[in-house]
Amino acid sequence: MKIYSHPNLSLHRPLPYFSYGKMHDPLEVPERMTELLKAPEALGLTVTTAKDIGMTPILAVHDFGYVDFLKHGYDEWMAVEEDLGAQVQTGIFVPYDNPGIGIMAKAAKYQADDSAPISEHSWTSIYWSAQTALSAADALLDDVSTQSDVQLCFSRPPGHHARKSAAGGFCYLNNAAIIAEYLRQKYQKIAIIDTDMHHGQGIQEIFYNRRDVLYTSVHGSPINFYPAVTGHEHEKGAGEGEGYNINYPMPHGTDEVEFFNYVDQSIETVKLFDADVVIHVLGFDVYKDDPEAKCKVSTEGFKTLAQKLIALNKPVIVLVEGGYYLPKLNENLQSFLSGLMPK
Repeated sequence: MKIYSHPNLSLHRPLPYFSYGKMHDPLEVPERMTELLKAPEALGLTVTTAKDIGMTPILAVHDFGYVDFLKHGYDEWMAVEEDLGAQVQTGIFVPYDNPGIGIMAKAAKYQADDSAPISEHSWTSIYWSAQTALSAADALLDDVSTQSDVQLCFSRPPGHHARKSAAGGFCYLNNAAIIAEYLRQKYQKIAIIDTDMHHGQGIQEIFYNRRDVLYTSVHGSPINFYPAVTGHEHEKGAGEGEGYNINYPMPHGTDEVEFFNYVDQSIETVKLFDADVVIHVLGFDVYKDDPEAKCKVSTEGFKTLAQKLIALNKPVIVLVEGGYYLPKLNENLQSFLSGLMPK
């Protein structure tokens, strides 16, 4: 098993933001990395520093103008004579019929909601989050042995809500989509299993019309829950992609037994697809005490989840994304890692 990270993942520090009619303290904070990195250390596992694969794989998925906004938006925001605030953030989302003239218009074009602000060092973390995932994908492409068949990446900030040209839900670059596209150099069929508490509408959007990348997601029902407008069972893909987008929305309050019933259905879908590589979007926000949890997964449950993935007998790249209950992040990741390790 290989684990990838980078020191720059901790630089992104969003400030409190206004959403749903009130101020919110950010949940996706650098301290998450501090807790997560304790897990491999406790288990004696080596963490490899990600290398720089470059911009080309990112631009194969995301629009150029959007990526340029992520990279330069903070500087443009701060250059405005009027004080717009310490981070790029707007409550306006007008992605269409918007020429993007001026940084406020660009923010309205590319920030889908208030929960993905851009502060001084955000781009550095966003970029290296993608490079961390790409380092695992690159190792798999180059490896003629089986040493890279199980890999885990710290993906901070996370990515599965990021659309082709819009940030939202703490997400900026869609790391799962980026590496799925990158892996297509060698592999014909990629499966993405998403077990984060929230539906990954960004992944769904990017691959909705394709059949070479299967997206299957187990998540809380989106009815009155983020992202609210996607993640329903009837969303099954379109055109050539019809049938290759499978959602398993869980009723709020789902217990661990039922959670794994949904996961088992997702895994059976992947088996039928017979993927060459499996990408797992792992969210610790399904943990029973997480502030975002609408289900009740235990610490031991994460070991079970990892064991179910390994039983597919496919190369697996795990992206650690959601999870906001700091006191248990270390323990929960240790549980998951133990399930990935040989018995």
